[in-house]
Amino acid sequence: MKKGLLFYLFALLPLTCLAQQEDLAVMDSVAKADARILLGDTLTAADAKILSGDSLATADDSTSVVLRKKGRKKEKRDWNTWKPNPQRALWLALVIPGAGQIYNRKFWKLPIIYGGFMGCIYALTWNNMMYKDYSQAYLDIMDDDPATASYNKFLHLGRTITPDNEDRYKEIFRTRKDKYRRWRDMSFFVMLGVYAISVIDAYVDAELSVFDISKDLSLKVEPTIIPNHGGGSLLDSQSLGLSCKLNF
Repeated sequence: MKKGLLFYLFALLPLTCLAQQEDLAVMDSVAKADARILLGDTLTAADAKILSGDSLATADDSTSVVLRKKGRKKEKRDWNTWKPNPQRALWLALVIPGAGQIYNRKFWKLPIIYGGFMGCIYALTWNNMMYKDYSQAYLDIMDDDPATASYNKFLHLGRTITPDNEDRYKEIFRTRKDKYRRWRDMSFFVMLGVYAISVIDAYVDAELSVFDISKDLSLKVEPTIIPNHGGGSLLDSQSLGLSCKLNF
């Protein structure tokens, strides 16, 4: 009987070991599955946090861009405290007449400058036209060709040129030709003078924009020691005097 029980126990021992191994394998698989599920949930939550963080970062970036754009809004310049640059005013006036005055915001000078230019251009054109007409009339009256008689348009109604008054008209045409040529050249130089004045005015106006024109005009008189280089001793080489200082 005892031998039969022992034999039965030894026969059941391998089956029990196999069952325990199968239970352990099932438990391991269940634990791995749970770990995978938990790991997936953790990754999903992390991804959600990252995505939410990215969205928040994107929102923050867009907000900062908007704030930067608003901060970059150009402030209105205070023209009462603005001071022009003399060098820039000089170059603008050299390139474009009147541009220096526009840069210095002295718009009331523009009619004077452009009026001077227009007057000089008109005088230059008119005098050049009259010079050409009288020059051609003088050439026609000096030659012997009767077909060239452009000088007749300068004669008064009913007047003609005869051998008696021909010399007088030759002198008149020569004098007027030289006069209009001189006036034409003078008009050109006056126009250059207007241009030079506009350039100088733009530069000086910009330079004097920083000049102190306050009402603090005061005269200070105080004693001072004046060196006397001709003296020999220490007392003779210095003199006591008064200094005047004028603030303006």
